[in-house]
Amino acid sequence: MTTHRYEGGCHCGNITIAMEMTIDPGACTPRACDCDFCTRHGAAYVSDPEGKLEIGIRNEKDLSRYRQGSGSAEMLVCRNCGVMVAACYVEQEIVYATVNSLAVAGSGRFGPKEAVSPKQWDAQTKIRRWKRLWFKDVRIHAGPASPA
Repeated sequence: MTTHRYEGGCHCGNITIAMEMTIDPGACTPRACDCDFCTRHGAAYVSDPEGKLEIGIRNEKDLSRYRQGSGSAEMLVCRNCGVMVAACYVEQEIVYATVNSLAVAGSGRFGPKEAVSPKQWDAQTKIRRWKRLWFKDVRIHAGPASPA
């Protein structure tokens, strides 16, 4: 199986990501959420349930963990530069996560954005979708993410 490796993070480097995806970049369609929060951040998410994601946090005090909408997912936003890097959902000690494609270096390799409208769904429908689409092999730790 071919894997594609990516790195990225917020503008100031406080939040870093390293990810491996099994999906070809051109076939990976970033999902542009239509909620007010994601729209204001220009977020369009990429993930791969068969891939791996590492999120490194250099300084926890400069990380904002923001919950909005149904409050089920936690948005990881840098307090220094304001970039929204990822969204996470935790269930039974499993971390599911998706990454804002704009925080990925070379994000232009991904396919065209696709609009999605999760604000129309109830919390359980959202969670079922996240568990199907988001990274399941997620590690969040202090310090920078290791290159994928």
